[in-house]
Amino acid sequence: MGIMLLLKKLHQPYLIAYIIAGIVLGPYVLGIFTKPDEIEVIGEFGILFLMFFLGMEINVPNNTSLLIKPIIAQSMKILLSFICALAIGYTADFSLNDILLITILFIFNSTAVVSEFLKKHNTLKTMFGIMILNMLIFQDLLLAPALTLLKVQGQESFDVLNIIIPVLVCIAIFLLLKRIRNIQEIKFPVVSNFVENDHDLQVFLGLLICLGFGLLAETSGLSGALGSFMAGVVVGRVKSFNWLEHSLLPFKVFFTTLFFVSIGLRLDLSYLFSNFKMVLLGTFFVLASNSVMSALIFRVLKYNWKDSWYGGALLSQTGEFGILALSVAYKTGIIEYSLYKTGLGITCLSLLFSTIWISMLKGIIISPKKRDI
Repeated sequence: MGIMLLLKKLHQPYLIAYIIAGIVLGPYVLGIFTKPDEIEVIGEFGILFLMFFLGMEINVPNNTSLLIKPIIAQSMKILLSFICALAIGYTADFSLNDILLITILFIFNSTAVVSEFLKKHNTLKTMFGIMILNMLIFQDLLLAPALTLLKVQGQESFDVLNIIIPVLVCIAIFLLLKRIRNIQEIKFPVVSNFVENDHDLQVFLGLLICLGFGLLAETSGLSGALGSFMAGVVVGRVKSFNWLEHSLLPFKVFFTTLFFVSIGLRLDLSYLFSNFKMVLLGTFFVLASNSVMSALIFRVLKYNWKDSWYGGALLSQTGEFGILALSVAYKTGIIEYSLYKTGLGITCLSLLFSTIWISMLKGIIISPKKRDI
């Protein structure tokens, strides 16, 4: 609680406090929780709720460039990430599998961290905020192909349907977004009248919508977070469902907290202290290189230097999907234990330090006169 009050005074998201709490409660300090995987499974519900609320709040832009530019930007970032990973692999004499995994870690940022930061600073609904959020949604679309690639590299059984179904679902999502941006309100009068005065039914219907769409997305090979986001986009256009936000907010806070606590639980302090220099250097390299790559991309897309560096700072960390990619790569034998632990440490620390990094760069790039760099 004390950490949260301090972060509130410093205008920082509470996510840092949750990760620190996970470190303290984990097996390497107090030892209250010794099985991070179990907490993480429960905590993943928090990401579903977080994305659902984002979908409800965000307006699907009428401006076509806000749908096309994120795709261009993310495609450029994939290319730059691969080049950067190649340079690292050449220097450290890594295998091609290791290079592909490093590329994936560079590609995926934390939707949870970035969206919370945008909301806290009232920039989520600005044109630039929507642009960044759309980039993150496009990253979620790429999760299924990335995990499929890792499994193929690990010589697991491969089914062509694992590629075809996600592609078809992605096309359906694009068509839905294109359609829904021209619809002001979706009406379900029968459902609205049925649950209007029944709070218990409202809660369970809300859980069914949020988690049900997430489950459908997982079944089709995409991320559950993307499914929950799409559910939120649709529900956000149904005014008779305004009660959902009030009913599900406690679930969102609780489960999101558990997810970030699980990240702190996963941080192996004994390995971190043994390889302190390498992990810390890797963390700051990720933050710096991701910031530079993203800033250059935004600048190429004609944003001014101030917005470009701010966007680069927001997209500096390795996200929660990086942890999933590391786990898949280790379980399928693509990477060794040491690289798995190093990658996990870098990912956790990049999430922990990212909000401080964002605030620091924001303070540098925004001068008192608010002029462009």
